[in-house]
Amino acid sequence: MDLSSDQIRQVLIYVFVLLISVALHEFGHAIVAHKLGDDTPSRQGRVTLNPLAHADLIGTFLLPLIGGLYGGGGFGWGKPVQWQPHRITRKVSMSAAKIMVAVAGPTMNLLLAVTLAVVDAILLSQNVYGWHGPVDAILRFAVQINFVLFFFNLLPLPPLDGGHVAQSFVPYRQREQFDQFARYAPFVLLGIIMIPSIGRIFTWPAQQLTIHLFALLGLT
Repeated sequence: MDLSSDQIRQVLIYVFVLLISVALHEFGHAIVAHKLGDDTPSRQGRVTLNPLAHADLIGTFLLPLIGGLYGGGGFGWGKPVQWQPHRITRKVSMSAAKIMVAVAGPTMNLLLAVTLAVVDAILLSQNVYGWHGPVDAILRFAVQINFVLFFFNLLPLPPLDGGHVAQSFVPYRQREQFDQFARYAPFVLLGIIMIPSIGRIFTWPAQQLTIHLFALLGLT
């Protein structure tokens, strides 16, 4: 495989952006669980913005690196945050806590995407760097990656965050059926990742949201 220096640079940028984005995602889970009264994430060193504390060797580095080198890009994940729902404060119900912790991760990706877009708009307006230059391109790319992570993780499939939210709304009588579905959900998830035409259900809205956000900020 003959790769140019430009291709290698793009792959490394992709892995770096994914590392930061995944770390912030997992930090969101950890900090909300911690604020709700469970000290498990804190004891395990997860209530931190240090990217390495949330990185997974395969999901954050190897798989994205291989996917990037072969032109597939691919997806990545971080080390799951462990927390104990029964240790949360009594001011919040257990099902509400599960939803809050689950949505915290995608919410962090959404906030990061918007923040990066605003920062890009401000720096461009101050002529810190040029339009569609290297820095502008990296920030735009990071915005789209975070929107992809936002939509992807909200899919109602275990073990994604959307799956945890969906589980909280499943009536007690249907819990057994949902648990059976959860056993096969990872295979459905794999199909979504591997088949581009299916994967567009979250990459397309991410692209559209990125375009509209930059247009709103006057960056076209």
